[in-house]
Amino acid sequence: MNIFRLAGDLTHLASVLVLLLKIHTIKSCAGISLKTQELYAVVFATRYLDLFTTYISLYNTLMKLIFLGSSFSIVWYIRKHKIVRRSYDKDQDTFRHYFLVLPCLVLALLIHEKFTFREVLWAFSLFLEAVAILPQLVLLQRTRNIDNLTGQYVCLLGAYRALYILNWIYRYFTEPHFVHWITWISGLVQTLLYADFFYYYFQSLKNNVKLQLPA
Repeated sequence: MNIFRLAGDLTHLASVLVLLLKIHTIKSCAGISLKTQELYAVVFATRYLDLFTTYISLYNTLMKLIFLGSSFSIVWYIRKHKIVRRSYDKDQDTFRHYFLVLPCLVLALLIHEKFTFREVLWAFSLFLEAVAILPQLVLLQRTRNIDNLTGQYVCLLGAYRALYILNWIYRYFTEPHFVHWITWISGLVQTLLYADFFYYYFQSLKNNVKLQLPA
């Protein structure tokens, strides 16, 4: 554990709390992509298969439970909650997210650290997480007008991954033999996907105007 890893985890946790705050208090999921949330649920379900078989620390276990539970609860809210689901913009959230799943699975079968069931699914979760934000970004471009909580949610998600890159750099120079190319490349791709959003997000803060993405 180092300061960059801790900051990344807390930023990721903050993004989840912001989204749950929006859904639970405002009873709205407007501007939120169900497709992205479903992909995140798959990411965490395939990544944390060791939850009940391998104990690392209480902190690690709690984080896994939080991200698993929150991802599936968000999907439930958008799909099933009698009030929240009314605000879901199904007509705009049309990204065919299942087209992302199969290529990531094939890539994981070809590129992995060990050819075992758990390691292949671990690689799959990394590849899928790298592109899981795409439906959300496409939805924001289509709707253009973005409320503050949704903007903060996406910004925190991007910041979490950027902090993890700093964590990897720190560990590379302080830990011998710390080389994880799959994690690094997928994390870098994921961070680059946020670049356009970050530009317009910070421009809106600088000019004190409502966040809008170009169509």
